[in-house]
Amino acid sequence: MIQVPENARRVLETLNDHGHKAYVVGGCVRDTLLGLAPKDWDICTSATPEEMQQVFRGFHVVETGLQHGTITVVLDHTPYEVTTFRVDGEYTDHRHPDGVQFVTDVRQDLSRRDFTVNAMAYHPVEGLIDCFGGREDLDRRVIRCVGQAEKRFEEDALRILRALRFASVYDFAIEDATARAALKLKDTLTMVAAERIHVELTKLLCGKACGRILREFRDIIAVVMPEIVPAFDFNQHTPHHLYDVWEHTVRAVEAVEPTETLRMTMLLHDLGKPEAFFKDEAGVGHMYGHGRLSANMAKDITNRLRFDNATRERVLTLVEHHDIDLMPDEKIIKRRLNQFGEEALSQLISVRRADRLAKGTMEEPVIREGEAALRQVMRQVLDAGECFSLRQLQVNGRDMMILGLKGKQVGEALNVLLEAVIDGQVNNEHQALLTFAQERCLK
Repeated sequence: MIQVPENARRVLETLNDHGHKAYVVGGCVRDTLLGLAPKDWDICTSATPEEMQQVFRGFHVVETGLQHGTITVVLDHTPYEVTTFRVDGEYTDHRHPDGVQFVTDVRQDLSRRDFTVNAMAYHPVEGLIDCFGGREDLDRRVIRCVGQAEKRFEEDALRILRALRFASVYDFAIEDATARAALKLKDTLTMVAAERIHVELTKLLCGKACGRILREFRDIIAVVMPEIVPAFDFNQHTPHHLYDVWEHTVRAVEAVEPTETLRMTMLLHDLGKPEAFFKDEAGVGHMYGHGRLSANMAKDITNRLRFDNATRERVLTLVEHHDIDLMPDEKIIKRRLNQFGEEALSQLISVRRADRLAKGTMEEPVIREGEAALRQVMRQVLDAGECFSLRQLQVNGRDMMILGLKGKQVGEALNVLLEAVIDGQVNNEHQALLTFAQERCLK
C-alpha cells in the first residue's frame, strides 16, 4: 500500500468530493514502490481545467499550464501539480504535442506516458492502476516504453536520454525493443533544446549505473557530445594505462563522487588525448598537453550545453589541471591552495584519485593512501590558519606604497613576500614582512 502524504491526499479528496476522479501518478508511484521518497506528488484527474479552478477556488492556485490541463495547488508551501486526463496530438517537432485532448479515463492518460514504470496511478481506495505492466517491470528492473517504442521516441526525442537516465539512476536494464528504438532514432536528439540535454545527461552521469550506460549506449551520448567519438577504442600504447581512452574515461567517471562538477570533469578530462597522441621511437604513446586540449574541448561542450558560469569555469579548471603534480608537502599544498582555493583543490584531489584508479595499473590501497596524505596536509594547513594567499598577508598594497613602491612593483613585492612566507623565509608578521620587503624589493 502506498502512503500518500496528507496534503496530496487532501487534493485527491477535494476532487473526489466534487465528483471527479483523481489519482497520484507517475514518478511518485514509481519511487514509492521502489521504497524511495518521492520528490514530488503529481496528481491526474478527470476534472477539466475550468472545473479544477472551481474546485480549488479557496486554495492557493498557480495556473501552470491551462492549455495542457495543468494547475498547481500549493498547500503548506508545497506545490502539487494537478493535470486533467489527456491524450496528446501529433509531435511534429519530435518534442512537444501540437495539441492535447482532454479525456475522462485515467487509462487513456496513462497510455500516452513514456515508460511503463512511469505509467502507474494510485488512489487510496481504488489501489494501484497499472495497465502496462509497470509494477512487473519494476520488479524485473527494466525500462520499457509504453506501447511501441519507436512511436514513443518519435513523439519526444528527449525520451531517449530519459531512458538512459532512468536506467543509470535505478540501475535498471533497458528492454531490447526499447534499446533498439533508442539507437535507431538517436539522431533525433539534435532537435532537443540544449538545456534539456544538460539536465538529463547530468542525472545520467550521477546515476549508480552510469558506467554501464556509457559503455552500452556510447553512440547515443555521441549524438549530443560528438567530441567523445575519437576516444572510442583509442589505444594509448603506454604501460601507464591498461585501457583505451574511452574505457579509462568511463572508469574515471565511476570512480569519482557523483556530483555534476566531478562527473562531468571526468567525462571530459581526456578528450584531448587522441589529438595530442604520438609514439616515440620505442613505440610508446605520449599525449603531452592533452589537459589544455581537453579543457578547450570542454569549453565548447559546456557552452553548448548551457552550463552555468560557475560550474563551467570549475569544470574547465579541473579538466586542465587534472594531472597536475601534487605531493603531501606543506609548501606544495600551500601553493596549490593559493592557485586553486580550498574547494577546488579538494575536488582536484578527488579527480586525481579517480584518474589514477581508472588507469588499471596502480594498486587501489596505494592510491587511497596517497589521497589521504594529501588531504591530511591540506587540513593541517587550513586548521593552523597558515598563510597561503595574498589576502592573508599581514601587509598590503598600501604598506608597499609607503615603502616607495609604485605601479606593478606593488603586486610584484606582495608576491615575493607571499612566496617567502610559504617557503618559511620570513614569518607572516607585519614588521618582519616590511623589513624583508625593504631588503629584497627596494634594491
